[in-house]
Amino acid sequence: MKCKAKKAFFAGKNDIYHRWKEVKKLNGKSKNQYYNRKEKRTEMPLSDLHPFEGHPFKVLDDELMEQTVESIKQIGVVSPLIVRPDPEGGFEILSGHRRLHAAQLAGLETVPVIVKEMDDDAAIIFMVDSNLQRENILPSERAFSYKMKLEAMKHQGQRKDLTSEQFAPKLSTEIIGEAVGMSKDTVKRYIRLTNLIPEILDMVDEKKIAFNPAVELSYLKPSEQKEFLEAMDYAQASPSLSQAQRLKKLSQEGGCTLDAMCEVMNEIKKDELDHVTIKNEVLRKYFPKSYTPKQMQDTIIRLLEKWQRSKQRDMER
Repeated sequence: MKCKAKKAFFAGKNDIYHRWKEVKKLNGKSKNQYYNRKEKRTEMPLSDLHPFEGHPFKVLDDELMEQTVESIKQIGVVSPLIVRPDPEGGFEILSGHRRLHAAQLAGLETVPVIVKEMDDDAAIIFMVDSNLQRENILPSERAFSYKMKLEAMKHQGQRKDLTSEQFAPKLSTEIIGEAVGMSKDTVKRYIRLTNLIPEILDMVDEKKIAFNPAVELSYLKPSEQKEFLEAMDYAQASPSLSQAQRLKKLSQEGGCTLDAMCEVMNEIKKDELDHVTIKNEVLRKYFPKSYTPKQMQDTIIRLLEKWQRSKQRDMER
């Protein structure tokens, strides 16, 4: 039966149906065992592995990393890392940078890997696509990963300029967008973020600056962006979209000075006209430490109502 199974496998290797039948015949082995055998799954020392050069994905020691470390301590690394041979020695990680770091923290000496042979461009595309499957992707990670993938696709000759033909080939930005459920314009806007200085890009990741204003700020020169940080600190406010657009226009006209940026940033935003903001540390001076925000709010409302009634009585006299 084993000989027949082998013959069936090689005779039908180009036919999906025959390959599937062969998987079922191979002594009851599972599909995963079959594909793992083809992809050379093996255990590899951590010392032989190193990160993909220039990969844009951050490996953070956060709560999720703590959970991953604890899981690895209990059941090991379930999903193998994907690596490729490095001509200069060792193996370069395409997928699994977080798992490698967690394995190091868990005290492991080896991890399961699957070795793939890929050229640089194919490796970049694979690395980006596999890492973008995560749930929480930072704006900076998307920005640089889309840029890396776009450049790799251009090298591969996959980029085709649109023509007037009805069935014109797609732009690379369209292909990237379709893979992540975005329009090509949104992909381009993310790539614009790579023009931000690191300090501003970190603020975008930390949600201190919104995405759309950040895209507009990316058109400022690096020296102007550094001065913008001073203007933002001076105003103690993040830029609205309209403010960021005005700063972009000032830069294009050659008038984006520190004073001009401070003036723009110090303006009251439209959405703030109907709001009065009192900082928590100011309010806390007048309330017991045990008071919740709701209790503070109710007390303020009662005092305002009392003040209003007092003003009305004064007017009636």
